[in-house]
Amino acid sequence: MKPEKLIKILGTASKLKENTRHSWLPSGRRESIAEHSWRLALLAYFVKDEFPGADIDKVIKMCLFHDIGESFTGDIPSFIKTKNDEEVEQEVFSDWINSLPEPYSTELLALHKEIIDQSTTEAKLFSALDKLEAAVSHNEADIRTWLPLEYELNPQYGYTESQFSPYLRDLQREINQISLDKIEKAKN
Repeated sequence: MKPEKLIKILGTASKLKENTRHSWLPSGRRESIAEHSWRLALLAYFVKDEFPGADIDKVIKMCLFHDIGESFTGDIPSFIKTKNDEEVEQEVFSDWINSLPEPYSTELLALHKEIIDQSTTEAKLFSALDKLEAAVSHNEADIRTWLPLEYELNPQYGYTESQFSPYLRDLQREINQISLDKIEKAKN
């Protein structure tokens, strides 16, 4: 890859460090999209023993690239994101991927399609971990940063996506219990 193209790619990725998510960190500042993606990749790495048949390197790539569209659109929380928002994000993501040289564009288009189709263990694992990492982040944040709807949403976040795996069901239950304990503690 030509150095100027690589530097342009890094410039796009830099926006993920600047653009914040709906989530808050324990320190009281908003989480960046890049921080979410990094920790999601870390989470994927540390569950690899639970999924010996999965290509964890592929899952980590999914984690690192899944939100690159948000470098153009910013983060829109899942509970207010519309179908149109998703289509716009997918379009700018696809345009960005198509601007990449080979073999990167072909590889990332295939990963993107795999995520959308949810036809592989890797795509399902990625999707579950993406939701579960967000729930963990909310649990770590001060509950005063939660919106009222998150008192119901956070304990169940990632439930559906986790059902394909006994390990992920257990992990989601543990995250759910932490949410419920946090909510109960806030009432007292």
